[in-house]
Amino acid sequence: MRKLGILAGSGPLPGRVAAAARAAGREVFIVGLEGFAEIPVIAPFDHQIIRLGAAGRIVAELKAHGCQDLVMIGPVRRPTLFNLRPDADGARLVARIGRAAFSGDDGLLKAVIRVLGEEGFAVIGAHDILGEALGPAGLLTKIAPDAEAMADIARGIDVARALGAADAGQGCVVQQGLVIALEAVEGTDAMLQRAGGLRRPGPGGVLVKLLKPGQDRRADLPTIGPVTIALAIAAGLRGVVFEAEATILIAQADSIAAANQGGLFLLGIDPNNFGDSP
Repeated sequence: MRKLGILAGSGPLPGRVAAAARAAGREVFIVGLEGFAEIPVIAPFDHQIIRLGAAGRIVAELKAHGCQDLVMIGPVRRPTLFNLRPDADGARLVARIGRAAFSGDDGLLKAVIRVLGEEGFAVIGAHDILGEALGPAGLLTKIAPDAEAMADIARGIDVARALGAADAGQGCVVQQGLVIALEAVEGTDAMLQRAGGLRRPGPGGVLVKLLKPGQDRRADLPTIGPVTIALAIAAGLRGVVFEAEATILIAQADSIAAANQGGLFLLGIDPNNFGDSP
């Protein structure tokens, strides 16, 4: 079976991918990105901690450990070129990435995937390893959206698509037809924390999180989980909506239970056929 390399950013998902691969009989080697990867998450597996700018060493370690397939998983805050301090091989890799290094996240990730492919790795999606990680279509909670919430969701779909088309972010918060917050480089969690201070009186808003138009599904899939649910509750939202079969739903049972307990609806949609959703 092909050995799996994991480029690990922050959060619990690198460990979950590694555990699922190991359970399936794969050998795993993790490159934990310094300043992002969480040591307790990757400690049970063979790993090295390497700074992001040492791209030459990262590629060399992956090859030395016999990695053939590669997963990139976990948020990484994009550094400036000054903070990146690329090594000699890293500078050559940045040059091969070209202008995409200074574009939006999706453009950059597509270029990184291309370069890693040229280095001999097959880049695959985390969902290819995790299997049931993608959130399903339909209403997952006891609470359902009412007509006003459905209108906010429709508005959120339009806004999230426009945001994604600009390669700026994947989600937004809409309340009573007004766009309360847009996701950008700060990520969903920070957006939700900001949205809490912007909420209006009356029925709470909804978080809508979608795949960017044309996004490569092998990297940076929309991700929600118990932390997202907790922040949505704290922000006074009444629903979380995600693109079904295109969003990683961390700890699905826990996420659903937290939403039910907090009075939120959790809904997986096909944004191209939203009128068919409950």
